[in-house]
Amino acid sequence: MGQLARSPVAWIVCLVALQRLAELILANANTKRLLALGGREVGRDHYPLMVFLHASWLIAVVATTPLDTWPNWWLIGVFLMLQVLRVWVIATLGTYWTTRIITLDNAPLVSGGPFRFVRHPNYWIVAGEIAILPLAFGNWGIALIWSILNALLLRHRIAVESAAIAPRRSSGAGREA
Repeated sequence: MGQLARSPVAWIVCLVALQRLAELILANANTKRLLALGGREVGRDHYPLMVFLHASWLIAVVATTPLDTWPNWWLIGVFLMLQVLRVWVIATLGTYWTTRIITLDNAPLVSGGPFRFVRHPNYWIVAGEIAILPLAFGNWGIALIWSILNALLLRHRIAVESAAIAPRRSSGAGREA
């Protein structure tokens, strides 16, 4: 336990895990609120896979990286910049931000913030995080495997999300959230 307590890998992954847990608390509160307003969840079947993918990614980084490995601080800096972008996405979506696909038929689609520049900015950010964090510790294998798994899951999720919001998009409500 002593080596784990002094491990830069363990500390950094622990901080990321705590951030993710805080985000889940916020997402769950937003989900409850949206459902109470008449929102409906779509893609519920793949959600446990998303949770598993993200949890197993963090576990795999710690389990396969030598615990005394110091990070490439430049890549940690890139990872931190991705966190700034993540906060921008969450702030832009406000109470509409959730980790599930919840659609509220009368709600306008978000077109401000990072959504002005790219569709699904959070998915792009997550793809970067999944690659960058293990790469910061020289762990190419985890970066590659989980990036591929994430891409496959996001391909499905984006299709489900796009179908769910298509009626709102065709009404001229703006870009997708």
